[in-house]
Amino acid sequence: MTTGRNGRKGKNAAPPVEEVEAGEVASGGPSPFSEEEIAAVTGPGPADELDEVEAVAIEEDADAVPDLETSFEKLVTKSRKLSPDRIRTVLESVLFVAERPLSVDELYQATGIDRELIAEALNQLSGIHRDGISGIVLYEVAGGWQFRTDPHSGEYVRRYLRVKPQRLTRAAVETLAIIAYRQPVTRPELEDIRGVDCGAVLKALMDRKLVKILGKREEVGRPILYGTTREFLEFFALKDLSALPTLREFHELTQEHRDIVEKEVRPAPPAAGTVEALSDPGFTKRMEKSAAASEAALEELEEAIEAADRTTKVSSSVLDTPPPPETGAEGPKPE
Repeated sequence: MTTGRNGRKGKNAAPPVEEVEAGEVASGGPSPFSEEEIAAVTGPGPADELDEVEAVAIEEDADAVPDLETSFEKLVTKSRKLSPDRIRTVLESVLFVAERPLSVDELYQATGIDRELIAEALNQLSGIHRDGISGIVLYEVAGGWQFRTDPHSGEYVRRYLRVKPQRLTRAAVETLAIIAYRQPVTRPELEDIRGVDCGAVLKALMDRKLVKILGKREEVGRPILYGTTREFLEFFALKDLSALPTLREFHELTQEHRDIVEKEVRPAPPAAGTVEALSDPGFTKRMEKSAAASEAALEELEEAIEAADRTTKVSSSVLDTPPPPETGAEGPKPE
């Protein structure tokens, strides 16, 4: 006789839980499920069915890619059939994904389009993508072509990207200007022109990749020569160094003239009320009367000038009359 869960004794009482063996149910009868089925439900789940499967390569083998030379020849043949509009779209796509300015030769190597057609298409694109017309402007920068955002939209782009505008200190601008106009230039020459030490500023400009070492001068001490970089042209959106303002433009405006321009130049008066005045019916009549009065005053002025001229002529004729001959006791003197 066994004891059930409720503590009662009887020969039909269910055995304790800890005494129930596999294959039996709590009621004491045999279980209709096998041990494997019970373990499948109550035990840990099965492992991922792909864990033991080895992955296969899904990318095409590099050896199966056509030879670049052969593919370029095919590209050149295909590019000859492109229309001018299609050529522009191809160049737009390449320039859009480029991380730096691309030259005509680089665009030719990328597209296979004839260089003359590329140059013509670039000129057309620069007319389409220009300041104030398009949000993306095509610039000729650092010997190449590059898409850039419209300068008028810079504030919005910086706000979206959450970046601050890159600004240079006065010392950096002065040093960079001297290097740009006098390159190749040495550090002693820079310091002689600026009158202060330029070591820290020069190092900062090199860290920004705006200045680079060009070599060493063949003289005593072999001082290092510095010059501007390609990044300098990209930073200031310059095609090349010839695009820099000439020194003559700076000398033509002296400091005195610049002060006069800053102090004396005033904004143009507003045009408010001009449209209303022109639309007034009496405005035209007033203008006609004013013009007639001006003409009458001008005629009076001309008559006064003519009268003054006549008076002047009469006075001159009187003053220019030769004096009578001198007479004495002996009669007039012989000439």
